[in-house]
Amino acid sequence: MQTSWQTSRFTIDLSQPVVMGILNVTPDSFSDGGRYDQMSAALSHAESMMRDGAGIIDMGAESTRPGASPLSLEEELARLLPLVRELVGWQIPLSIDTYKPEVMQACLDLGADIINDVWALRREGRHGLTGTSVVTRHGRCGICLMHMHLEPQTMQLAPMEGDAVGQVQHFLQARADHLVAQGVSSNRIVLDVGIGFGKTVEQNFALLARQSEVLALGWPLLAGWSRKSSLGRVTGIESPNQRVVASVTAAVLAADRGARILRVHDVGPTVEGLKVWQAMQQQTG
Repeated sequence: MQTSWQTSRFTIDLSQPVVMGILNVTPDSFSDGGRYDQMSAALSHAESMMRDGAGIIDMGAESTRPGASPLSLEEELARLLPLVRELVGWQIPLSIDTYKPEVMQACLDLGADIINDVWALRREGRHGLTGTSVVTRHGRCGICLMHMHLEPQTMQLAPMEGDAVGQVQHFLQARADHLVAQGVSSNRIVLDVGIGFGKTVEQNFALLARQSEVLALGWPLLAGWSRKSSLGRVTGIESPNQRVVASVTAAVLAADRGARILRVHDVGPTVEGLKVWQAMQQQTG
């Protein structure tokens, strides 16, 4: 298993879990929509996450919650680019959560480090532009490939059937192999099983319990459990903002099972939880 992640400007050490702080600059995200869609609020939140111990900032301008409406290319660029121009000077790896090849290209051209794509580079843009061609041309950027069943508008209306672990494993293997065949170095790739993206509660927890089967593919894993509805289902907590304890628990469990990037809303509590886990790890060898 590789112990680092090559990105545009940084080689990220994955010998210990890295916390990726979520910066949503959209009015309609499931958890914090509208809180950081102004420049000053977004920058203040990014600064706060860095103080709390975030090792990566993951910025997105289009909600991919179940039932979310697509965002136009022009609006996504208008939301993202001013912030990218500012944040690339902050000396922290900057990840862009997008599936549009044109957005990937514009952000990477400005100096962003990572493309985090819920569609795993399967969507084609205008004039035949593809995510694969963009990340291939930007020869050092990091890439996160995620599994999603169907699409945001329909994924929870007809979730996956059967054994999700095997299906997710097969999909991610195929997408990673495709990139490698296009000349992308393996150390630029991490995988995400896509918790909550077209899966039942039971399937989501099976992916956590059997995470080692996906790790066996050989790439690092990003775990994205933060405030997800499955946590609400098992705890009875309806409000996503009140799922901090459940989110930290899931993140630490994912780390204990080998995940090396933890994508979270609540950076400080997650860092604290990891410190407790790491103290135990030091005593167990």
